[in-house]
Parts: sequence; C-alpha cells; structure tokens
Amino acid sequence: MVTLLKTLLWLLFLSVAVTTALPFIPSNEWWIRGWDFPRLHIATLAAVCCLATLWLRPAGYLWVLVISLGVLVYQSAKIIPYTSLYPTELALEPLHPDAEIFTVTSINVLKENEDRQQIADYIRKEQPAVLLLMETDDTWRAALAEVLSLYKTVEYHPHKTHYGMIFATNLVVEDFAFRLLSSDDTPTAVALLVAPNGARFSYIGLHPKPPIPGEDTDERDAQLLRAATIAHKRELPVICIGDFNDVAWSRTSKHIKERGDFLDPRVGRGFYSSFDATHPLLRFPIDQLFVTKEVKMVSFGRGPHVGSDHFPMEATVYIEPALTQ
Repeated sequence: MVTLLKTLLWLLFLSVAVTTALPFIPSNEWWIRGWDFPRLHIATLAAVCCLATLWLRPAGYLWVLVISLGVLVYQSAKIIPYTSLYPTELALEPLHPDAEIFTVTSINVLKENEDRQQIADYIRKEQPAVLLLMETDDTWRAALAEVLSLYKTVEYHPHKTHYGMIFATNLVVEDFAFRLLSSDDTPTAVALLVAPNGARFSYIGLHPKPPIPGEDTDERDAQLLRAATIAHKRELPVICIGDFNDVAWSRTSKHIKERGDFLDPRVGRGFYSSFDATHPLLRFPIDQLFVTKEVKMVSFGRGPHVGSDHFPMEATVYIEPALTQ
C-alpha cells in the first residue's frame, strides 16, 4: 500500500511540475497556453503534494518537497492579486445619482442551451442599459425577439458556429460596427455610446476563440490586443467586456491591460469565475470586464445561473461628463 501511495505521489509531483513549467515556453500552442487556466487547481495539488511528501518521505523527498513548495508559491503569486488579500486597483463609488448610472452585462448563452426562457427572464428582470449576448444563432435571435424589443438599438452578427453575437442598448448610439479584428472570423462589437448624463464613451464587446485541441491562441491574442489598441488610441473612456476565453492572470490579459490602459475590478476582490457554471470545481474567470480610469465603478459582480455554461457578468458604472468633452 505504501509503495502504491509513493507511486501516486510521484505521478502527482510530475504533473504539477510539468504543468507549471509548460507555460514558460514562448508558444501559442493550445496544449501549452491551456495551462494558464488551472493555476488555482495546480496550486492546490502542489499543496497536497507537499503534505504527502512530508508524510510518505519517498527517496529524494527533499527535492520533491522543495520543488512542490516552489510550484505552490509561484502559482499562488499568479492568482493572489484576484483575491481579497491584494489591494484593489479600482475603487467602488456607490454615491452617484441613480439617474446618472447605467448597467452593462455580458452573457455567453451557450448555443446548444435549450432553456432560452431563463435567459429572456433574466434580461427582462435586469434590463441592463448595454447588453452583449454571445453564441447566439438565428434560433436564439427568434427566441429572444420579444425581450430584445425593449431595446432601442439591437444589432445582430450571425455566425455558422459558436461566435454569433447580439448587441443591444437603450443608450444613444453615435456609431456602431461589428469588426473582425483577426482572421478567425469572430466579430467584435465596437460602439461609441452616450451615457444617460450625456457622457460619451467607447464600448468594445469581445468573444475570441479559446485554446482547445486544434485551436491555438494566435488569433485570440491578436484580437484581444487589437481591441486594446483601439482603446489606447481613443481619447474617450472605454468599457471592454465579453467572454475573452482567457483567464485574468494570463500574460495576454496583462498585455491587454497595459496596452489599453485598463483597470480590472477583479483585482483585490475575487476570481468571479464565470465558466463552467455547471461544474463548481472547474471554473475559471474568462468572462472579463476592463475599463479605463475615467469609468467609475458603482458595482461589479457575477450574475445568477441562467441555464448556460457561463454566468452573466454585470457592472453598474458612472462616467463624469467633464471627462468626455
């Protein structure tokens, strides 16, 4: 029995060591970049490995303990900014007049999800001022037609696979377009909007492809970085939201923040893991919201389970008119 446990310990040790080392390789291969996602899970297994090593003391156990402890420290350092142990980088400002705040929401509805009424009920109840729906096909468009009629502006981009998109808003729209920011044919919603108090701001809604077998991250990263470049070049406040198919602590997310001069409301607050809504132990923060410093955050959070494999992401914000003149 002890021999079996030591064998399992070595397998666990090799797993956490290899999956920690792989992302250091400067490659966009899906089987490498995919290990950016489960850093919390790897850190947890590394902690188990440390404890098991102290208990079983296999041959060379000091090396196993030191490396496992190093993995635990490294992985924890990557994710700790997205916990309450870290200072926030975006303060909440709940004291603005209700007439001047507005809500933005994004939902990946899951194309195969047949419980469309639950999504419709959620939209009807919350009625966000700006709504981004992803993985929407013609069936979804028809099913949500009634609730989307509540919006003054509704834009639809069909897609043959899982990358259809619906943008809806009751704010004034000065300009709008679905743009293709990479060669993978996934749309990005780019808009110039006017807040209830007259403040003008830019809006970017994203849903690039994830790192899965046969799908490396070149196009995803290019799309995200080009969106950040759009934000960088605009003089107005920017809200960037959507299913990024990338975790908040990845190198690409860090580049986006730097390039777009973005702030992340997750920092210092929590993961707000949005996917997979149906598997509590396999959740990652891939539905994201970045804003520039001129956007004042009143509230931020994850919505309820609405039948999809993603939770909605919700934020209430305020923009001072003087900053947008």
